[in-house]
Amino acid sequence: MVNVWGLVAILLFVLAPNVSSYDRPGPRKNLVIHRSDDDDSSPDQVHISLVGPDKMRISWITKLSIMPTVVYGMVSRKYENSANGTSSSYHYLKIYQSGQINDVVIGPLKPNTVYYYKCGGTFSTQEFNFKTPPSQFPIKFAVAGDLGTTEWTKSTLDHLSKWEHDVFVLPGDLAYADFMQPRWDTFGRLVQPLASRRPWMVTQGNHEVEHIPLLHPERFTAYNHRWRMPFEESGSTSNLYYSFNVFGVHVIMLGSYTNFEPGSDQYQWLEKDLKSINRKATPWLMAVIHAPWYNTNEAHQGEKESDDMKSSMETLLYKARIDVVFAGHVHAYERFNRVYQDKFDKCGPVYINIGDGGNEEGLATEYKTPNPAISLFREASFGHGQLVVMNATHAHWDWQRNDDDVSVEKDSVWLTNLLADSSCKI
Repeated sequence: MVNVWGLVAILLFVLAPNVSSYDRPGPRKNLVIHRSDDDDSSPDQVHISLVGPDKMRISWITKLSIMPTVVYGMVSRKYENSANGTSSSYHYLKIYQSGQINDVVIGPLKPNTVYYYKCGGTFSTQEFNFKTPPSQFPIKFAVAGDLGTTEWTKSTLDHLSKWEHDVFVLPGDLAYADFMQPRWDTFGRLVQPLASRRPWMVTQGNHEVEHIPLLHPERFTAYNHRWRMPFEESGSTSNLYYSFNVFGVHVIMLGSYTNFEPGSDQYQWLEKDLKSINRKATPWLMAVIHAPWYNTNEAHQGEKESDDMKSSMETLLYKARIDVVFAGHVHAYERFNRVYQDKFDKCGPVYINIGDGGNEEGLATEYKTPNPAISLFREASFGHGQLVVMNATHAHWDWQRNDDDVSVEKDSVWLTNLLADSSCKI
């Protein structure tokens, strides 16, 4: 099987231009994580995600076909509730067969409450737990993009595990499987300790496309099966773009690698979603993309997923008074001032690029000089960030780099949302 996946890696360069080919220094080796036990019915790669205001999706994989059932309650080992869900599986290149991918939505759930659960019913041996987001400020988001499965990834995850947060946001490029499907399994096992305890809300990046002309024409096969997000609940018809609410915050997850032109399904959905926002209920607005619209790094310049999407959608976000836009793709950190159409604009969003989670390609170390005035902080280091929404008007952003595996604060700023600025009328 190793030789087969080696041939697939060669096909990557021949048939898949979505994967970047330029050199980046400082990578660490990829990890390989196998199942922790021999029970083919035991839950593997457990992760959770938000569904509406009071529900949670529990997702996991088993080798054997089972009834997708979750039992749960507010007391350990006492499960007063149960729910059934759906399951699926997929083939890739006729040489990889996924396990049974199970998705179960549970709830209604109380806010700011710890729930204990088992995947597969009461006979399952392993108990997990998670905490629901609170129904009042502060709300804490952890943010990191372009994770991968390397030792740098593990360092980032270790730091995040010590950083209290309510929701994790990932702006694309999850496993860096790049057609080699067993890497998806390693990624699921690597993130399980965190992703089974706090909701992970993700969007896709270029490394999720995994499209090979003639051999595998379907795009996003593994991503759509493994990481199902609440798109239907937000009125979207695609798992590649959706929105969700956490108390006081409306988050829009956009798809850089699906159609975004005016008139496209995603564009029309975004228009409708922005019009439906209740700013009294959610005074903060956040958008998440993969390919950044603003970027002073030499990496990933001139790509249509950045430039054309910006041309199509920037004005929509500006008029809606989006407060902050997170992006990945560039393997470095950069924070911009409030910007619109390439210039400072006090009514524009703050753009933050955070594609520095720990992938195998290393860092993008070359920046354009001189530094444009709209770029306030930039550094090519692996790291992660946290946005703490303190109240209806103020939030604090903090980015920490992985400095010899020690998490070190390097950039922080207080943000005031645009709703509080009377001159930025909506």
